[in-house]
Amino acid sequence: MLHYAVVFFVVALIAAVLGFGGIAGAAAGIAKILFFVFLVLFVISMITGRRRV
Repeated sequence: MLHYAVVFFVVALIAAVLGFGGIAGAAAGIAKILFFVFLVLFVISMITGRRRV
């Protein structure tokens, strides 16, 4: 999932350089959402992984 966030971020940068503001904003928004979902899932996996006995 972090890979997709990076891909959308790169697409946003390329679109911003080429002057496509709407596409750049949308891609940056998607990248931000995917990054935060990745962080939440990572924290959940770290918490549940520590409970092994």
